Amino acid sequence: MHAEPVANDSADAVRARGSLLRALQHRSLLVGVVICVLLGLLVFVLPMVMRGVDLNAQNPMATFSPPSRQHLMGTDAFGRDLLARVVYGGRTTIAASICVVLLGCVFGTTLGLIAGFFGGAIGFVIMRMVDLLLAFPGILLALAVSAVLGPGLVNGVIAIAIILVPIYARLVAGATAEVRHLPYVDAAVTLGSGSWRIILRHVLPNVSPAIIVLTTTWLGVASLWIAALGFIGLGVQPPTPEWGAILNDGQNYITLAWWITVFPGMFLSLFVVGVNLIGDGLRDELDPTLARL
Repeated sequence: MHAEPVANDSADAVRARGSLLRALQHRSLLVGVVICVLLGLLVFVLPMVMRGVDLNAQNPMATFSPPSRQHLMGTDAFGRDLLARVVYGGRTTIAASICVVLLGCVFGTTLGLIAGFFGGAIGFVIMRMVDLLLAFPGILLALAVSAVLGPGLVNGVIAIAIILVPIYARLVAGATAEVRHLPYVDAAVTLGSGSWRIILRHVLPNVSPAIIVLTTTWLGVASLWIAALGFIGLGVQPPTPEWGAILNDGQNYITLAWWITVFPGMFLSLFVVGVNLIGDGLRDELDPTLARL
C-alpha cells in the first residue's frame, strides 16, 4: 500500500537531481555558485578559525604595514589587521544584504499578490502607492529614510528594503494578474476554494521563478547600497567592520596604503559579480519564454 508514495517520492527526487545537474551545466550559473561558495567559506568559516583575533586591537608600531606573512592583507591607519576586518566585515555586508532582499521580498510579494489577485479598488490603491515610491530615485529614497531614522545598520537595512518593496510588488502584481485568469485558477474558484488558499497553492508557485530571479539580481545591488551607506557614514558605525566602512577608512590613504581600499573593494566586486551570474543562470533556467539552444 505504501509502494506508490515511495515511488512518487523517488521520481520527484530523480527529477530534482536532474534539474540540479542541468542547471549546473549553465556556465554563468556554475561560475557564480563557485564564486559565492568560495566567498562564503572565507567570510563565514574563516572567522571561526580567527575567533581569538581582536578586530579593534590597535598597534601604532604596525600602521600601514603592507601585505606580508604576518598580515596577509596588511594593516590600516591604526595598525589593525585588515584580513580579519575584511572577512568579519563581509559577514556584516552579506547578512545585511540578505535581510534587505528578504524584507523587500516578503512585503512586496504580499502586496503584489493582493493587488494582482483581488484587483479593484484594493489593487488600484496598492499600485498607486507603489508608483509613488517608484517615482523617487532609489538611492535618494534610501538616503532620506536613513537620515530620518538615523545612522545604523538596522535603519540602513530598513531604508533599502523600502526601496525593494515596490519593485517586488509591481513584478508580482503583473505576474499574478496573468495567472489569475488561467483555467486551473478558475476551476479552483468554481470548486469553492478560499482566496488565500488559491493564492498560496496555485498562484504563488507559478510566480515564484520570477521572484527568485529578482531576488538573486537585487542581492548584489543591496550589497552595494549597504556598502554605500557604510561609506558615507549612515550604515554601520565605527569600530564595527563593514566593506563600505573599510573603503571609507582607506580613501584618504589610497596612494599610501592601496591595500586598505583594494581588498574590501575586490571582495565586494566578486560578491556582486557572483550573485549576478547566478541570477542570469537562474533566469535562463526558470524562464520558460527564453529559447533553449
